[in-house]
Amino acid sequence: MGQWVSSFQVAEGSRQLLLHVRTGDRKGAGTDANVWLIVYDANDRKSPIIKLNRKFKNDNERGAVNTYTAYVALEFGKPDKIELWRDSFGIGDNWFLERIDVEDQENGEFSHFPVHRWIKSNRRYLLCEYDCCLPQHADSQHNRRQEVKEKRCCYDIHFHIKNGPAQVRCLPEDETFSDDYQWDIVKTKTRLLVHTKVIRWTTDKWKSLENLKRVYKFSLGEPNAMQYWSEDKWFGLQRTQGTNPVLLNLCEKIPSKFAVESKMVEPFLEGRTLEKAIEDKKIFIIDLAILEGITTRDNKVLCKPFALFYLNKQDELMPIAIQLFQEPGPENPVFLPSDPTYTWLLAKMFYNNADATYHQACTHLGFTHLLMEGVVVCTHRNLSPSHPLFKLMAPHFLFLLAINSRGLSKLISPGGWVDKTMSVGTAGMFQLIAKGLDTWSLDVDGTIPESIRKRGVLDPAILPNYPYRDNAIAIWDAIKRYVTKVVTHFYDCEEKIIHDYELQQWREELIKDKRSGGVGIKGIPGDENGKFTSVNEIVDVITVIISTCSIGHAAANFQQYDDYAFPPNYPSILSGDAPKDKTPLTEEDILIQLPNKTTTLDVMVITKLLSSKGTNSLGDFEVQYLFDPISVKAANEFRQELREISDKIKFCNKTKEHPYHWLDPDIVPNSISI
Repeated sequence: MGQWVSSFQVAEGSRQLLLHVRTGDRKGAGTDANVWLIVYDANDRKSPIIKLNRKFKNDNERGAVNTYTAYVALEFGKPDKIELWRDSFGIGDNWFLERIDVEDQENGEFSHFPVHRWIKSNRRYLLCEYDCCLPQHADSQHNRRQEVKEKRCCYDIHFHIKNGPAQVRCLPEDETFSDDYQWDIVKTKTRLLVHTKVIRWTTDKWKSLENLKRVYKFSLGEPNAMQYWSEDKWFGLQRTQGTNPVLLNLCEKIPSKFAVESKMVEPFLEGRTLEKAIEDKKIFIIDLAILEGITTRDNKVLCKPFALFYLNKQDELMPIAIQLFQEPGPENPVFLPSDPTYTWLLAKMFYNNADATYHQACTHLGFTHLLMEGVVVCTHRNLSPSHPLFKLMAPHFLFLLAINSRGLSKLISPGGWVDKTMSVGTAGMFQLIAKGLDTWSLDVDGTIPESIRKRGVLDPAILPNYPYRDNAIAIWDAIKRYVTKVVTHFYDCEEKIIHDYELQQWREELIKDKRSGGVGIKGIPGDENGKFTSVNEIVDVITVIISTCSIGHAAANFQQYDDYAFPPNYPSILSGDAPKDKTPLTEEDILIQLPNKTTTLDVMVITKLLSSKGTNSLGDFEVQYLFDPISVKAANEFRQELREISDKIKFCNKTKEHPYHWLDPDIVPNSISI
């Protein structure tokens, strides 16, 4: 095994290596155990045994980097493998090792050995440089299979929501927040509430809209929407660059249940008939029929609306008709911009309440947080930490399970934030999540360009001002190019895909029916035998996963304060009946519908909290997993491309009346971490 050499012994005729040992920043990661290491070169020449802890020093603590010295013979080649083991000495003997970097003092070269594992006592670990290979090429397939088997016990699939997404049964210890990112919703909410102490009220009802507006300036800041919320142009902009910009469809035919007629809307069509405007591809529609059958709390009204929009000569998307429920009738009229001002305003507010319900349940929580939780669990259950695809996806999984378990659980628990501030409450939200996921398909809904194409709004000639589309597709394309470079490097022939049993097991569990314990994702490509057979199939799936964790979540999340904090703009809850006729209404009728002051404050504080960004921007990975030269080059090129996209977005925003910042790569994080 070789003779142990301390860091203070210098052998003559030897070469010095520095071993930089990085302990992971996660709960319980540090160790007091004795740790030993041997370094091998490609010819199996080995170093003496090196002890990785020193007397009277608190080495290998959580998040720390400790450096040790080793001496090898002059003929020792480039470090190629390391052998690592520890005993069970000390109270804290668990150790999560992130990586070891071996620096050759003679030539300054580094050899990287990413580990990303809990190092168990009295077990020897043999790790190659980069620790990145397909399972069929592993030195010890038995050990690798055993390691994945053990992880399956920690990452157990469970269904917490009836008919809902696959989630982890219990949060594994090593999925908790790092010391650098302690996100505690209760503490953060308390801190934000300090900023609202200037708010003083003797009643819980709003006296006027001006009374409501005064709340923001000296507390959490004025939401951008507050100055535009009543404008029809703003209502149109919410469809293309609001917090839920994924519902707008090109209208090819008016649905039979939508009782809008040409003569109703012709005054808003700049000389066209409705039929001609549809033919000219100037009419757009949103149909929220999915809300049918969703329960609400305390008998709150939840509309199931149609909304119709017209693209005018200034390329502005303008609302021209709203029907609040699916079945036409005398008490379900088509509301128009020419209706009495506050009547039309209230119709828009009830539409937006329905839109906000879909946003929180599906666009935000269901299709990002919860859907990706199943993917994360499945990945841990099937791919070794040494698998290149695990390493490719891992930066985008950071804190996702922790935020879902420790953060969102407080928001969607019985009596929690959703129950207090949303018309549907948690019961209705869970129904809607299950309903939305039942039809979600990776090849369409998860594939950003395809989902936009399906809605008929991919072509800028049809809908010129759609910044969500333009920015999302730019980042999507960059992600896909990055993923393609890495995947083609590791799968340079079809046989490697076919014989990668971890990859194929991963796919099998991703598509496996939820009733049989799988994740149940539809639309994952593969052959008739249920296997991946091409690089393109793998690239497509991983691009969807990374883009959902970055683009999808950023678009749905970080604008929440601006949209929700001023309730008339995008109300999560309304307190009265939807208008049933066109009787002229007043400001008082609007105020009666708004949440009270306590609920408004709760909406303000939580959406402010959710709109904060505490992790790195896309491409700037908190933890590096891939170290091979091809992958490192691909990541650097990815970052450069993102910088160029960011510069272009910033430049375009300078000249816009209503800039869209939320998919600037500087703002988009790597993962769903809040």
